[in-house]
Amino acid sequence: MAALWPLISRAQQKAMPVIGFLNSGSSGTFAPLMAAFREGLGETGFVEERDVSIEYRWAEGRYDRLPALAADLVARKVDVIATSAIPAARAAKNATASIPIVFTAVNDPVGDGLVASLARPGGNLTGFSFLTAELTPKRLELLLELVPQARTIALLVNPSNPNAEPMIQNVEDAARAMGITLPVLKAGTESEIDAAFANLVQLQPGALIVGGDPFLDSRTDQLVAQASRHALPAIYARRELAVAGGLLSFGPSLIFAFHQLGIYAGKILKGAKPADLPVQQPDKVELVINMKTAKALGLTVPQSILARADEVIE
Repeated sequence: MAALWPLISRAQQKAMPVIGFLNSGSSGTFAPLMAAFREGLGETGFVEERDVSIEYRWAEGRYDRLPALAADLVARKVDVIATSAIPAARAAKNATASIPIVFTAVNDPVGDGLVASLARPGGNLTGFSFLTAELTPKRLELLLELVPQARTIALLVNPSNPNAEPMIQNVEDAARAMGITLPVLKAGTESEIDAAFANLVQLQPGALIVGGDPFLDSRTDQLVAQASRHALPAIYARRELAVAGGLLSFGPSLIFAFHQLGIYAGKILKGAKPADLPVQQPDKVELVINMKTAKALGLTVPQSILARADEVIE
């Protein structure tokens, strides 16, 4: 009996909980965000490989892969599924009505049918909502402050993203009110990004808005290089693109959002119910400007932008 006791004791110990992490992008570009996610988990007492295991599933920009990846996590009976952006959140919701799901970077979780309301999500989902589509017209306004002579400003979106059409509609309405011509380009693959920039040669826009999207955000080097090659002022949704050499970025802090995502995942592992955790919205939007890129484009950044900037990269 004494010899069997260690085996019995181990059998009685609760297995290490497992988080399934489902994402539309790729692991490399999300490394800083995953570090923030793990920090949030750590604040609730969960350290990866010590207190919790994380199963990662990356769609690598192929949104059509998400349903199968979500189904795989459900089959593995993970304790929580963490997602970012509507394609992954929707795939997770369609895959399970019982496993708790936390999401971030979703534009309209109520309108998209993920939750009943922000204050009382109900069901098995909760998380953090970004005003993705609503922020894109603000990016148009910022570009016009920086390049006031531009009468044509292009918009690049990923047509596979469910937020693409609301985003286009919002920006078209704003552009029409400002007397701006807004050609819309669509790209969901690397080759389509190159083709979109080739089309810009004929359109000759004065600037470019890159719509927030996990795939487009993951093509940081390609987008920044193409904008530089065409000497095109461009604004992005993520700070990382401005740091990498893009002109401007304007959007919520994904580092903060993923940190909070980790906290919510940890709370659920401790017994909290998604239905009882309200969907939160970011209270801070970051404006980042790269002065080196502005100088290379021959642009003088107005004081009105510098005064509002959260970060100025020299």
